[in-house]
Amino acid sequence: MVRPLMGILGGTFDPVHVGHLQLARAAIQSLNLDVLRCIPAGQPPHRHQPEATAAARLAMVHLAFDGEPRCVVDDAEIRQTGFSWTIRTLERLRTTAPESALVLIVGADALLGLPGWHRWQELLDFAHIAVANRPGTSLQPAAMPAALAALWQAHQTPDVSTLRQSPAGRIVSFTIAPCPVSATAIRQRVARGEPVTGQVSAAVENYIHSHHLYSLAAH
Repeated sequence: MVRPLMGILGGTFDPVHVGHLQLARAAIQSLNLDVLRCIPAGQPPHRHQPEATAAARLAMVHLAFDGEPRCVVDDAEIRQTGFSWTIRTLERLRTTAPESALVLIVGADALLGLPGWHRWQELLDFAHIAVANRPGTSLQPAAMPAALAALWQAHQTPDVSTLRQSPAGRIVSFTIAPCPVSATAIRQRVARGEPVTGQVSAAVENYIHSHHLYSLAAH
C-alpha cells in the first residue's frame, strides 16, 4: 500500500524564523511530503516557557507559513491543556489520519536528546522519524546514547521512498544547508532595538514590532 505522507514539524516558534521555513521546504522536497503540519507547542515540557504568548506564537506561524505550498498550521497543542508531549500529538494524528504515513521531523540535536522525551521508545509505533542533518553533524551510532544507537541501527534506512510503504517505524535522514539564525538571537536583537530583517519574514517582523514582542519595554 502506498500511503499519503504527512510530515510533522513542531516547536515553540518563539519566534518562527527563516530557519524554520528553510527546514520545512527541505523536508517537503527531500521526503516528497504530501502535507507538512506545522504545530506550535502550547506548554513545551523540555525547555523554559516561551516569552511570547501561545496566541502570539500561533499568529506568527500562520503569517510565516501562509502561502507555503503543502504547509498547514495545526493549533491543537495550543488549544489543549497540559504539556505538549510529542507522543500525544502522534496519537491524535494517527487517529485522525489512519491511512497516512506520519513523519516526525527533528533536528540532529533533538535526535540525540530523544531519550529524554516522554515515552520516546513508542514514537516509532506511531510515526517515522526524519532527521534534518546539517553538514558537519555526525549521525554515527557511536556518538549516540546506547539505547538511541540501538534504535537507530534497528530502524534506520537510507531509502526515503520506503516511508510510504508503512504507517510508522523507519528512521531516515536528509541534509539541510547551514542556517545561522536562532530564535534566541532574534529575541535578543529585538530587545536591543536592532533590526531582524531577513531573519524572520516581513509579516512576522511587522507582527513582532506592532505587538511589542520581546522588547524590554514589554517586560
